[in-house]
Amino acid sequence: MAKDTRASCFCARSASRFVILGRLGGSLAFQWRQRCATGDAVVVRYADDTIVGFEHRHEAEQFLADLKARLARFGLALHPDKTRLIEFGRCAIANRRTQGLGKPESFDFLGFTHYCATRRSGSGFVLGRKPVRKRMRAKLREIKEQLMAIRHEGTERQGRWLRQVLRGWMAYYAVPMSGSAISAFRHHMIERWHSALMRRSQRRRLTWTRMKKIADRHLPFPRILHPWPEKRFLVTIQGGSPVR
Repeated sequence: MAKDTRASCFCARSASRFVILGRLGGSLAFQWRQRCATGDAVVVRYADDTIVGFEHRHEAEQFLADLKARLARFGLALHPDKTRLIEFGRCAIANRRTQGLGKPESFDFLGFTHYCATRRSGSGFVLGRKPVRKRMRAKLREIKEQLMAIRHEGTERQGRWLRQVLRGWMAYYAVPMSGSAISAFRHHMIERWHSALMRRSQRRRLTWTRMKKIADRHLPFPRILHPWPEKRFLVTIQGGSPVR
């Protein structure tokens, strides 16, 4: 019953290289970090999903072994498909390239797929985040079903509803590095809207050019709404004291 242990928002600023992803073990992770970790260690927990990032591989392996032993005392075990130890962070791309390995593994957390990326110049580590593909497909399936149910209503009402859906999607997923995914989601939404309108009648064909004009009139264009993780935590209170 475990998932990944990587620092989502904190990887951009953390030196953590080895991440354990899993469920359970959140309390033990905080205790272990205080008592045993010698290098940088980051713990991110939401409900029963926990991500733990370590600077040193041997500490990540030792923590995973201790977690398994702790659960075994109560007759429990980590789910082998949901608990992983992966290399992730600033040095992961270069290290794996040196060893002749592929790209660093990605992981899903809080609806986002997290992956290692570089800046446009090709240098420097950037934490990449994009919507989980499975969730995007499920949302588009819901939109298609609803559009087919209201296809005989006016485009104004359909447009208002789709605008609300797209704004809600962007309010959560429009983070840095997800621009292409947001644009793709909007495009697929328009495709399904066009398909539903084409099913209304065969008397007049709705061209894609005209459909695009209708969509642009009702749907907001993709844009990034959230700052980079490091900027989000650079908050100052009255008096200039930093909040982290």
